[in-house]
Amino acid sequence: MSTLASIVKASRPVSWINTAFPFAAGYLMVTREIDAVLVVGTLFFLIPYNLLMYGINDVFDYESDLANPRKGGIEGDVIRDRERARSVHRAILWACAVTVLPPMVWLLLQGGVAAAVTLVLVVFGVIAYSAPGLRFKEKPFLDSLTSALHFCGPLLYALVIAGASLTAPDTWPIWVAFILWGMASHAFGAVQDVRADREGGIGSVATVIGARATVWFALALYAASSLLLLLLPWPGTLAAVLPLAYVASVARFTRVTDATCEDANRGWRTFLWLNQPVGFAVTMLLIVAWNGWL
Repeated sequence: MSTLASIVKASRPVSWINTAFPFAAGYLMVTREIDAVLVVGTLFFLIPYNLLMYGINDVFDYESDLANPRKGGIEGDVIRDRERARSVHRAILWACAVTVLPPMVWLLLQGGVAAAVTLVLVVFGVIAYSAPGLRFKEKPFLDSLTSALHFCGPLLYALVIAGASLTAPDTWPIWVAFILWGMASHAFGAVQDVRADREGGIGSVATVIGARATVWFALALYAASSLLLLLLPWPGTLAAVLPLAYVASVARFTRVTDATCEDANRGWRTFLWLNQPVGFAVTMLLIVAWNGWL
């Protein structure tokens, strides 16, 4: 039971909805029906996908996580006993294979070539972010883009398998804005780890351009995502307000320096709970659009 609890913690339950919701919402808005692909896809992106994403990260970032005082609890469980950690890490990797492969193979057989390629690329990005030999998380700017695709990827896959056009006027601003939002969120999240990452020899967008510049970079991306959403037809235009909540939160840290980078953890914790009301607002907006109330 202790190992099972560690596996569940590794999947970051607080973040499950962040990947399942984009898939389910995108698929439903296009097909407007509940079918096996919706159910299996939502469950896949709810738990197995998150276990793969965060579990691999916990396994291969173990040494740096030990030295990072931020790690632990909601932001990643760290097992201090190295012998037990090795045992749990093996269990995590096995759990990833057992939970990810069956539904993924089934989903690959449901859509066309484009859908299959999209799903493979999305999953590859999750693995490449942390896996040895690839480690996209240590390649500045690519780290933010890859992280953004972790969350926008399920939406893109939903749109492709549902047969939507990614270039349609009422579609492309959504996923492009989502990617910009994801890049901003990752970049800002990296600010708090500037000193720890540099000491551990880990590269990131924040270690390259510095804490303060990264905060401004995140602000620019959040603002750009808001502007893009203004291109949507009504009532989708209302979504342009939502990224501004993140702009207001991150703007508090425009004076942060590399020496005070840990102060940005307050903003990161705000980000974690801010996702809940913003997600609720997105849900309400989708319901309004679905029913044509505005």
